[in-house]
Amino acid sequence: MKWKDALRKSLRRAGLLEPLTIRAHGFQRLRPHLHLPAPRRGDDSRQLVSQLCRHATLDSATFRGWLDRLDEPWRAHRKLWELAFIAQALHERGLLAPGRRGLGFAVGAEKLPSLFAALGCSIVATDLPADDDRRRPWARTGQWVDSLEALNAAGLCPPDVFRTRVAHRAVDMNHIPDDLRDFDFTWSTCSFEHCGSIALGLTFLESQMACLRPGGVAVHTTEFNLSSNRGTRRRGSCVVFRLRDLEEACGRLADAGHVVEPFDLDPGDHPLDRHVDEPPFRDADQVGGTQVKHLRLALYGYASTSIALIIRKAGG
Repeated sequence: MKWKDALRKSLRRAGLLEPLTIRAHGFQRLRPHLHLPAPRRGDDSRQLVSQLCRHATLDSATFRGWLDRLDEPWRAHRKLWELAFIAQALHERGLLAPGRRGLGFAVGAEKLPSLFAALGCSIVATDLPADDDRRRPWARTGQWVDSLEALNAAGLCPPDVFRTRVAHRAVDMNHIPDDLRDFDFTWSTCSFEHCGSIALGLTFLESQMACLRPGGVAVHTTEFNLSSNRGTRRRGSCVVFRLRDLEEACGRLADAGHVVEPFDLDPGDHPLDRHVDEPPFRDADQVGGTQVKHLRLALYGYASTSIALIIRKAGG
């Protein structure tokens, strides 16, 4: 697929292919009740809802505060937005506190298990087994680890406390063990698009609700198609969810009595909210004088970004 991305980029530069555009705010709403009645542009002070990555939120004092606690220097990078979003969404709902139990899927080497343990939570951090070949690309880039200690590499939690509060377990997201139950919260950062297909990713989103206690909260981020609600990447090692896909799954969850925080599809109005990075992606670049990895990227011929979903389990 890399050669196809490079070809598309060359054709766009030559003016022979339309530039990628961001159309998410104009997509047809198949389930209007799942959406905010009006955008929140200019107001990121209220409780988080299910929403797109935006520069304004990442640049807020609240998100910068979480990045400080994660020992991450601020830069315009959607992965940092995901980490801060998950922490803030759980914090707002009183879930990052002593005695709370959290379950993380496909955690890789991320710092959230260490941060949550430092705040008093008991965590089960999961990822693919060591004998699963699907882990190899992530292992080569240091995004998959096979030891508990590696999850506290930044030292966010005292080692003795970390060992008592965090467990590391091999779990395939397509086959969640039946004994992972009664958690106060679950989370994943851009992971369920790697389940193998659109259908498998949506199945995971619905299946993982069984891991929560009544009233527990799931916060998951994933790839979102900003330029099309029709065509997309449907199968493979990474897919790109359309609005219609997420409406379908979240509609079923709402019909089952779960509470889905409404979608806010405002893409933002900062220049970086409109900049779509194209391969080959660099570790960092300068765009408009700002260091940026990317908030939006070209993925399989579509403009993509992160979207976060917040779902409260029925019965609480």
